[in-house]
Amino acid sequence: MSHTEEILSQLPDNALERLRSADKLWKNMRQEVATVPIIVKDSKEVLGSPDWDVVIAGGTLGILLGAALQRQGWRVALIERGILRGREQEWNISRKELKVFLELELLTESELEQAIATEYNPARISFFQGPDFWIRDVLNIGVDPVFLLDTLKSKFIAAGGKLLENTSFVGTVVHPDGVSVELKVKGVDKSYQTQSATQLKARLLIDAMGHFSPIIKQVRQGEKPEGVCLVVGSCAQGFPKNDTGDLIVSFTPIQNQCQYFWEAFPARDGRTTYLFTYLDAHPKRPSLEFFFEEYLRLLPEYQGVELSQIDWKRVLFGFFPSYRQSPIRIPWSRILPVGDSSGSQSPVSFGGFGSMVRHLQRVSQGIDDALKVNALGQNDLAQLQPYQPNIAVTWMFQRAMSVAIEQKLAPNQINELLTGIFEIMAQLGDEVLGPFLQDVVQFSGLSKTLLLTSLTKPGLVIPVIPQVGLTILLDWMVHYLNLGIYSGLYPLGKLLSEPIKKLPPVPQYYYRRWLEAWHYGSGSDY
Repeated sequence: MSHTEEILSQLPDNALERLRSADKLWKNMRQEVATVPIIVKDSKEVLGSPDWDVVIAGGTLGILLGAALQRQGWRVALIERGILRGREQEWNISRKELKVFLELELLTESELEQAIATEYNPARISFFQGPDFWIRDVLNIGVDPVFLLDTLKSKFIAAGGKLLENTSFVGTVVHPDGVSVELKVKGVDKSYQTQSATQLKARLLIDAMGHFSPIIKQVRQGEKPEGVCLVVGSCAQGFPKNDTGDLIVSFTPIQNQCQYFWEAFPARDGRTTYLFTYLDAHPKRPSLEFFFEEYLRLLPEYQGVELSQIDWKRVLFGFFPSYRQSPIRIPWSRILPVGDSSGSQSPVSFGGFGSMVRHLQRVSQGIDDALKVNALGQNDLAQLQPYQPNIAVTWMFQRAMSVAIEQKLAPNQINELLTGIFEIMAQLGDEVLGPFLQDVVQFSGLSKTLLLTSLTKPGLVIPVIPQVGLTILLDWMVHYLNLGIYSGLYPLGKLLSEPIKKLPPVPQYYYRRWLEAWHYGSGSDY
């Protein structure tokens, strides 16, 4: 019996079974055997008066947006296939990113403080055979998802929102004047039974169902992701006392055509540790179960503890696909993907909570504007998930941290490259390093880092070109130039904000969306 089988079989909640179930999905993706659902259809018939302004499919992160829209006075229905509750595992984020909950008046100051389960400083960055770098106030806040979601859920319902729990999204028909959303409700016997009241009529459907949304599967038509972040980990007790965190640490050279990276955070009920790697979806890539076994093999060395000393609370695993076509373009009117469904998260991050929070104010305000002026067509809604060059440039970073399945690299090439780059960023100061560690790439900081690295460490830069390939490099240069253009457009665009207010409502809507695209796309929101 492997360590993985031995440990996971003793944990509650069918941990081993869930790991193997996730592995089947990962295998299907690698072998391109995933089914493509047809759950969105068009109709030319008029729907008639809608019951709701907005229906949101996917409650875990959809509740953040639902609570904001309901507070703005819209009629919102939220669909969740189970019971809407937060997981026990904390969500790590930076404190200043949480201010959006106060700005949107979703939480009070005291509620926000109560939502913070843990706080630590400093955090370490380190790569094999290189020095340690330390930074403060980045991903050092652990938010309690149980309290946060319970609070938002209560406020959403109290404000008049409709929460449909134990209800699964089946499909939708797009009409000229709205969408009809078909649902299935879980019966007493816990099977999903179609009931009479299982259709909602709304002006807008928001897809918050994440990476594996059936709507997005239909749009992508089985397309393989260009990049995947494979993650395994646990929250456990029994580690030596350590009040610091690790943002990204590597202590091994390339193994199994993967560069292994680690994260660790103090948690309220132990210590959370993750092992992750960047790779493609080649059929020969390792399974999640193999990767979990690697995690258990290396964890004692990483944390200075024997496996027998660890008291396991829960385990974590998953894979997060990313696509170079970002964000995804939806071919229908009245459907808007948000969060991970939109494909707009950075390919070097896990997406999820942090990405949703960063864009919560922009997206909620944009939806409010769209509903007010009835800008719900395909192109209208596309403005709410715009191209962002500061995210697009991170594709080359992801490639530089991964190894193709047949590629031959020096065992420590990736570690040496990252050590050199972080040495340069550390010299340039927290104004460069801080944004980068929170997936906010800015033109000035990136340019300074590239210039200094090229001048002082050319031996690190040259091997990257054949590693990532000329096509990726040329594509990256386009995004890099766009990053500079967006950085210039945003301050110019702000100068026109007052004259634009004299335009009709729809042109105003478009201009505000362009201004937001330049703002976020240049990293100026940091």
